[in-house]
Amino acid sequence: MSELTPQIAAVRSFNRFYTKVIGTLGESLLDSGHTLTEARVLFELAQRETMPVVALRKELDLDAGYLSRILHRFDADGLVTRDRSPHDARQQILTLTPEGRKTQAALDGRTDDQVAELLESLTPSDRERLVRSLTTARDILDGPTPRQVTVRTARTGDYGWIAYRHGVLYNGEHGFDETFEGVCARIVADFASAGGHDPDRERTWIAEVDGDRAGSVMCLAEDAETARLRVLLVEPWARGTGIGFRLVDECVDFARRVGYRRMVLSTNGDLHAARRIYERAGFARVDKVGGHGHSVVDQHWEKLL
Repeated sequence: MSELTPQIAAVRSFNRFYTKVIGTLGESLLDSGHTLTEARVLFELAQRETMPVVALRKELDLDAGYLSRILHRFDADGLVTRDRSPHDARQQILTLTPEGRKTQAALDGRTDDQVAELLESLTPSDRERLVRSLTTARDILDGPTPRQVTVRTARTGDYGWIAYRHGVLYNGEHGFDETFEGVCARIVADFASAGGHDPDRERTWIAEVDGDRAGSVMCLAEDAETARLRVLLVEPWARGTGIGFRLVDECVDFARRVGYRRMVLSTNGDLHAARRIYERAGFARVDKVGGHGHSVVDQHWEKLL
């Protein structure tokens, strides 16, 4: 348990902080006259026309006696009706009354206003960072969920990210120095400069996982018949999702469509994961003297299109 002590303290500290921020410690949530639990019961009932009491209790993991007292109050206030199930007389079916739905809608609106006020106090980038962090926390605690992987063409802001992430990752994982980041920066700067590329025959793609940048690749013209694949990158946290294969396939398909007859690339022999991607895409290693843009390059590959 001792090694978990700092983490336990951090989680509990956040819980205390957040309950204070959203005001759940008081007897009435947002001065509505309802507790947080009562508000959650109203919310669940509002999501459907009817709901069995047993299903509601399981959904919210509430003590039967506690839920019964809440429903008794709601019944007395005219917020819910309770009827016997036509299929099983032992089961009660709950329905929000028009007054109940009006009460829940008002509470929902006040909650939205509270969250909007909180978000408006943050910068746009901090809002995005907060939402990503909350999503990550939920994913970790709720178990793995399917991730949405998309590949799109690059836009403003992506080119600087490509150079930055190449510098950080290749230094941390392979010991490349800052000159490698400089090479990547020149590649993307030349591409993104005015007149720096032919949009009909050269392109950059960014892969995203759940909206976060996770990889990149470029198709550049080597000559009239040859395309060069450059700056392939996959973030460590996104590996295993097939992003590398998708980026290379996108690059190869584009080169074939626009009329190139072959595609080449240069890489480092220590990049084993990248080599597997190239091999699966049909590239073959070829002998060639000299590097292409950096001293760490020691392998050259090509594929006929």
